[in-house]
Amino acid sequence: MSNVLHIIASPRVESYSTRVALAFLDSYRQNRPLDRLETLDLYKADIPPFTAPQAKAKYAMSAGQAPKNEDQAAWQAVIKTINHFKGFDKYVLSCPMWNFSVPYRLKQYIDVIVQPSLTVAFSPEKGYSGLVTGRPLMLILSSGGAYQIGNPCETYDFQETYLRSIFAFIGFTDIRAIRVQGTMQSKPEQLEAEIGKIIAQASAAAREFAGEPRE
Repeated sequence: MSNVLHIIASPRVESYSTRVALAFLDSYRQNRPLDRLETLDLYKADIPPFTAPQAKAKYAMSAGQAPKNEDQAAWQAVIKTINHFKGFDKYVLSCPMWNFSVPYRLKQYIDVIVQPSLTVAFSPEKGYSGLVTGRPLMLILSSGGAYQIGNPCETYDFQETYLRSIFAFIGFTDIRAIRVQGTMQSKPEQLEAEIGKIIAQASAAAREFAGEPRE
């Protein structure tokens, strides 16, 4: 039995990324009914802030020292959030594009969980190495514009590239993606037809995701 975390990065209930993710998870449940699925809605979750005390604690950790006083208390909330994140075997992240990148609540969450000695290690000999390993991540992304390879707007896409890079940085090697693009450019009937196709693809991808992670 696997523990699966669905991270929702959109505040909109009707978000296309959430809609496709829920279809993906419905298909997943049919294939792995005993797996435990948990939803982390970043707009409802109590994500700790990352202000001066947390920053001081991070620098202390990077220097091999223990945080002290109020810094230590602030750091405990960071550790709790990281331990929760690391407590899963598989991850599904549904995320819309905001200003060519990711919503601020997702960026806040990432800034909390990417920490030295907890999710990433460093040594002068090997450089950086991720500590969250052996787990697949499915990115389900939506965007109002289209950013396919060859599209004039391709270089504005900092959504998928950033998410792939930051999660690879903390150890993920099996990162997959399903994208809904051009949601603000298509006519409603065209968009619905396209969403139907993508949901069918997502259902098929869920059956593979229910199996063993890819190398």
